[in-house]
Amino acid sequence: MSQTLDEPAGLRRGAIGLREVLFQSVTDMAPGAAIAASIPAGAAVAGGSLPLAVLFALVASLLCATCVGELAARMPAAGSVATYAARGLHPTVGFLVAWAYALAAALIPPLVLIQLGFTTAGTLHAEWSAYPVGLWWPWALLGAAIILVAGLAGIQASARMGTILGVFEIAVFLVIAILLIIHAGSANTLNVFTTRYTPEGHAGLSGVIAGSVFTVLAFAGFEGAAPLAEEARDPHRTVRRAVLLATVGIGALYVITTYAASVGYGPGKFVNFAGSGAASWEGVTRALFGLVWVLVFLAIVNSTLANANAGLNVASRTAFAMGRIRVFPSPFALLGARSRSPYVAIIVSTAFTAVVSLGLGLAYGTSNAFAMVGTGIVIIIAAVYIIVDLACVGYFLRNREQLNIFLHVVVPVLGVLAFIPAWLNAAGIPAFSFIAPLTPPVSYVGPVVAGWLLLGVVYLLSHQRRNPERIVAVGLVHLDRPAGEAELGEDSRA
Repeated sequence: MSQTLDEPAGLRRGAIGLREVLFQSVTDMAPGAAIAASIPAGAAVAGGSLPLAVLFALVASLLCATCVGELAARMPAAGSVATYAARGLHPTVGFLVAWAYALAAALIPPLVLIQLGFTTAGTLHAEWSAYPVGLWWPWALLGAAIILVAGLAGIQASARMGTILGVFEIAVFLVIAILLIIHAGSANTLNVFTTRYTPEGHAGLSGVIAGSVFTVLAFAGFEGAAPLAEEARDPHRTVRRAVLLATVGIGALYVITTYAASVGYGPGKFVNFAGSGAASWEGVTRALFGLVWVLVFLAIVNSTLANANAGLNVASRTAFAMGRIRVFPSPFALLGARSRSPYVAIIVSTAFTAVVSLGLGLAYGTSNAFAMVGTGIVIIIAAVYIIVDLACVGYFLRNREQLNIFLHVVVPVLGVLAFIPAWLNAAGIPAFSFIAPLTPPVSYVGPVVAGWLLLGVVYLLSHQRRNPERIVAVGLVHLDRPAGEAELGEDSRA
């Protein structure tokens, strides 16, 4: 039995604690997949100095994470970044953030399930040549089915699955990092935290900055705990702690593992390090430690499932929050009677995942599809982070009794400056020497994202003319309302 449209909508309050909320952010960052695929992309420009680039990216992400934490402590809401923008800047900005963020969150499962598909198919083909390397899509669909079942079972089941998967991937890469550091022996050097090993053509600090821009995708998702605020115990404290702990903890893991890979493979030739082949985490582990490579493979597979699960949670809760106030179609607010999970939003998000994964993967190939989806996510998420930083300034300037100049002005402004290069790089706008214009088919992504935002503006104008109160409601914090109180837009039949 499920909830009807006329029943008050409410997620299961107090269902999960700090551990589960923390691992929502952790798995939304997909540390295993990021270590194996996203971060090595920066080696081409940062070379053996990539650990320093990762450290730069950690600082940039921590600036925004601090803003998210400060706002989450005051506004625990499933609408998360949309609510922050609505209250800190303007309800119309909040609506557009919700519109954009819903798409970015919905793109996370396709991104990592495409990776699940080509990683599994490629590995099986390498071990048993009879397995077709192009038969990747059944694995992507299997991953989609797994997260669908977990999502429909409720936030407790979904969050527990994320916790278990997150612990495994972190443990595997941390152990292998330690083995690589031991193997490096006298080759261990702190010079990888200087510009000494940047490659020709990207020498010096420019290569390090370029590398940090390329590693931003690895940190995206640190705010993933925020949309679970209405289901968390003591959300005013829990979400803030989870966001900051995830950013610092996984950022430290990235620094350690990138250091280990650089000194283990050789910082002088690290410019050739990549996400697959002999010069990759799996390749180096296979060469040095034999069958231990299987653990790397399982950790990557594990990470894609955990990240897809976390992305589905974010996408469905964002859609639920907007459906609840009738900004998005109201069926998104429907909850399962037992699980209290937004089952319509979960089913729609999973269907979207299957369509995008298969559509792009079969049309353009898995590598191009992965790059296209990843580009779309970074274009949106970097812009959202910039807006959240600005919303932090706006919110606390309006609530001056809580204003801390350093936390609420200096930190957000630095956060904006840090993410502007990341957005320009994702959009392919060559404002800096290390940014190259996007080429087809990745260049198709920008117009698609722009079209989605234009559609959002049209939808916004329609709401403002017919139901302006719904746009204002984007800024509501529903935990401040009595549990049984009807939501905005429900009529007297509720």
